[in-house]
Amino acid sequence: MAAETFTSISGQEVPVETQLAADIKAGKSVSFNRKKGNCLACHAIEGGAAAGTIGPPLMQMKMRFPDKAVLRAQIEDATQMNPNTMMPPFGAHKILSDKEISQIVEFIYSL
Repeated sequence: MAAETFTSISGQEVPVETQLAADIKAGKSVSFNRKKGNCLACHAIEGGAAAGTIGPPLMQMKMRFPDKAVLRAQIEDATQMNPNTMMPPFGAHKILSDKEISQIVEFIYSL
């Protein structure tokens, strides 16, 4: 049975596992970047240094968010679920692009 693929923007067939691994790697980079996601400012994340304690540690995310869409909504605009949250609305305020949010979701979901 052939591996599942998708067609990239360049028109090349790419294995889904390869793209997922690339998204996880990119998501980690954006998450740890102080000028972009900066998740470590508030959350403890495995592999991160000087983690914050304002938000919950990001671990066992598949158990906490069985529906990946709910995790994505939390990152896009946490104020929709909790108007008093300290978490910035990364998508609503265009702090992160849709692609960056997708990459962060894949990274966090892998934890």
